[in-house]
Amino acid sequence: MKQFTAEQLKEYLESGAKLVILDVREVWEYETCHLENSIHISMSQIPARLDELDREDETIVLCHHGMRSRQVIAYLQTQGFNNLVNLEGGIDAWSKSVDLNMPQY
Repeated sequence: MKQFTAEQLKEYLESGAKLVILDVREVWEYETCHLENSIHISMSQIPARLDELDREDETIVLCHHGMRSRQVIAYLQTQGFNNLVNLEGGIDAWSKSVDLNMPQY
């Protein structure tokens, strides 16, 4: 499974790469903090909302620490998605190494 550290994702975003950021945390988590321009679909809603995602898009999947996002990636791969990247350490790693002003929980 391909992974980016928070720092690698920051650099990738700054390079102007075209990608989708899929946040699979619960609503309250997303409302607490999230990456700009991310798409929010809670992990439990992924199967019902697959049609909102493009199998061809490069998609960064994130959660709080990187475990739920790994599970979502495994599921999406069974559905024909192949261009997926897990954010290692999740939004927690992002808030501790890239955006120190982001709320943590």
